[in-house]
Amino acid sequence: MSGTLEHCRNALIVGGGIGGMAAAILLKQRGVDVELIDIDPDWRVYGAGITITGPTLRAYRRLDMVDSIAREGAIAPGSSLYSFNGHFLRDLDEPPLEQGLPATGGIMRPVLHHLMQDKVKALDVKVRLGITVSELANTVSGVKVAFSDGTHGQYDLVVGADSVRSAVRDLAFPHMSKPEYTGQGCWRVSMKKPPALEKGEIYLGHEYTCGITRCAEDRIYLFLLTPHQRNSKHFDDAELFSGLKERLADFAGNAGWVRDNMTTQDWINYRPLSAKIQPRPWHDGRIVLLGDAVHATTPHLASGAGMAVESAIVLAEELATAGTVEEALAAYEERRYDRCRDVVECSIAIGAAQLSGGSPEQIGSMTGQALHRLAAPF
Repeated sequence: MSGTLEHCRNALIVGGGIGGMAAAILLKQRGVDVELIDIDPDWRVYGAGITITGPTLRAYRRLDMVDSIAREGAIAPGSSLYSFNGHFLRDLDEPPLEQGLPATGGIMRPVLHHLMQDKVKALDVKVRLGITVSELANTVSGVKVAFSDGTHGQYDLVVGADSVRSAVRDLAFPHMSKPEYTGQGCWRVSMKKPPALEKGEIYLGHEYTCGITRCAEDRIYLFLLTPHQRNSKHFDDAELFSGLKERLADFAGNAGWVRDNMTTQDWINYRPLSAKIQPRPWHDGRIVLLGDAVHATTPHLASGAGMAVESAIVLAEELATAGTVEEALAAYEERRYDRCRDVVECSIAIGAAQLSGGSPEQIGSMTGQALHRLAAPF
């Protein structure tokens, strides 16, 4: 995957998260002089684990990272659905998508972030931290950029991969707006693995939806989706612990084990969920958006990371075959819009069904059908 792209000699990636790092890796491998910036001076990531579905593993295979994810995380033959009282319902149909590819897995988000950081550094990508963009201007010869630290630059391509609060989106895409709250909130805890848990589990049939993902040999994260009131106050550590424990009171099986064995030393978090598929166009001149900046989704299909990496792959492919950067960005948008829209809209619909008391059969069917669509080539 080498060879200089003559029409894209240098590129600025705004945002050092999963999508931004994937784009930096893939463009650098094709000979582009890549500069990556991130507003966090320490280039950190917070969070519990993430589920790595088959489509996401397929995307990470293109980055040659499946072995490292399996080594540092956990892989599994699939996931199972349970009623909230611990009664087994059925296994999700999650066959491996390619020969030699695991069906599904999980990894701690900070671990995945560091694995990708190591790959960025190994390629000698220029990284600047503690800054973002303050001005963007398309010209006939590229994009003129003013940075928040007072410096300036010019690039053949600018990629906005700077999360749901995208500065690139605010500067260059006035027809877009911030993601919208869905009415659900997500509680998460990261802790030791229940002894009986071997693969992912999802608990349905309750007012709340719960799931557990293995993220390492002896680590898991549990999520609990609950209705969110817009005026909910910030929870302190003690309230996070007691709040999650109380909301898991009715759950049995491994979810009940987590409730009974979690401690105040475990990482616990709560945040409201928001999502939005941004209206087209996703590109303006030589500026383009990628990842949560343009297709922010909820965790219902465990596809946020996978969609971001897929988008980076498609962007690199189109830049390698198109005659100009502008043609490449139009082709990238055409390939990505419907697939990303399906993920976002279906995730929101599953959340709405949970809020309205949808049956386990309905929610399981919606999830299974979406996963089958995601299995299709991108």
